Amino acid sequence: MYQRFYGLRELPFELTPNPKFLFLTPRHREALSNLQYGMSSAKPLTVMVGEAGTGKTTLLRTVLESEQCRHVRWVCLNNPVLTREDFVKTLAARFELSAEAGESKAAFLDELERVLIERRSRGEVSALVVDEAQSLSKDLLEEIRLLANIETSEEKLLLVILAGQPEFAEKLNDPGLRQLKQRVALRCEIAPFDLPETGAYIASRVRTAGGESARLFTREAVMAIHEYARGIPRTINVICDNALLSGFALGRQPVGRQIVMDVIADFDLRREDAVDQKTAESEEAGADTEPAPEPFEGSPDSGDEQTSSRPIGQAAARPKRFAFFGARS
Repeated sequence: MYQRFYGLRELPFELTPNPKFLFLTPRHREALSNLQYGMSSAKPLTVMVGEAGTGKTTLLRTVLESEQCRHVRWVCLNNPVLTREDFVKTLAARFELSAEAGESKAAFLDELERVLIERRSRGEVSALVVDEAQSLSKDLLEEIRLLANIETSEEKLLLVILAGQPEFAEKLNDPGLRQLKQRVALRCEIAPFDLPETGAYIASRVRTAGGESARLFTREAVMAIHEYARGIPRTINVICDNALLSGFALGRQPVGRQIVMDVIADFDLRREDAVDQKTAESEEAGADTEPAPEPFEGSPDSGDEQTSSRPIGQAAARPKRFAFFGARS
């Protein structure tokens, strides 16, 4: 919609995990190397941990679709909130097993092992990738542990990658899951961006989309995006995309801090320190409900926006957004 206005070939801030827009910080690069090494050396169990929206799914897709993994046949489970019966049926279908394997766990395990051995004899590696692993029940984690045990006398036959939010790391500390934790051969963690990384991330996506970052956002706008997105790539994308839409509607180029603050107010985003302060005040007062959000105050750019004491969100002649984003990584 706004591509021509900003000189872009395509939309730069879509929420799909497109490896084309991959941006690597040192932590992301380390995680990518761990995943690649785990696949190439057939490590039985790899764990990747990161906050929601930090790019875990994009890293997984980058590795799985890379030339290095051309010999890997992988099955990805994106929604692991399943019963044991549904888990078996789902894997049976995705590993292209028989209908009988989907109805009987014994038949499933027997047929899966035969398929894995056959694939390995052809030089193929089989992998099970579970995204949103923090949602796995203890029962399914035990099933996954048993699947990771399928082996010959020389090698494991099924590689397992578990990617989840930080609470998944806490779940692995449960004494009942110690056998699973002991089998983790590789572990990596990715973190939100710092301010320079946020600026570089925005510039990288704009360049990939065919634009020039200096024409799209002012320095003050980028600082506000980082502050309220808390360095989370998905949230950065949401703010940037909506800010560019507002800038297009208002004929503004580059987008300044005031437009960004309007978007932030529409999505009810808050600074981390403000959230922590409100939480502390609520706990101290013994409040049962969260305090009502305070309106954000915008700050003028060095460019064409005027100082205003009105709450953000009362601006005239700007498009209104009612969408909100989820918590997937």
